[in-house]
Amino acid sequence: MTPTTNPPEQRHVRIQATGPTARLEIDGQDLADQVRSYELRHTVGQLPELQLLLRPTANPVWEGAARVVVGEDPDPDPDPADAAFLAALGPAETERALLARHDLLDGGAHEFTRALLTQLGEWALGVRQPGEHGAVDG
Repeated sequence: MTPTTNPPEQRHVRIQATGPTARLEIDGQDLADQVRSYELRHTVGQLPELQLLLRPTANPVWEGAARVVVGEDPDPDPDPADAAFLAALGPAETERALLARHDLLDGGAHEFTRALLTQLGEWALGVRQPGEHGAVDG
């Protein structure tokens, strides 16, 4: 037996992008308020493909053929600025800051790691900067 594939039903799509917003219509129905993001791909010689990522509040009723992909949102790409931030931290100042954190050094499991992650997160957000004047030592 040879499997047969039915091409997805073609839909009329209209996208009118204006700055950070867009009107997105499929078969004349505006779906922009239900879509978190969209991606339109077109390879020469093939029909265009519109991929929609729905908002959690989107209408749960959809009808039509679709190619289904199951997955999660990818983690953000590593950023060179993140690596530069971590490389600029001095071990002595970081250790002093962690040992001064009485809010996380409570004798609980993984207390040092919890303190380290919390401290790095605060520094990354601009809270409790390293050193009294923002200096980082080695």
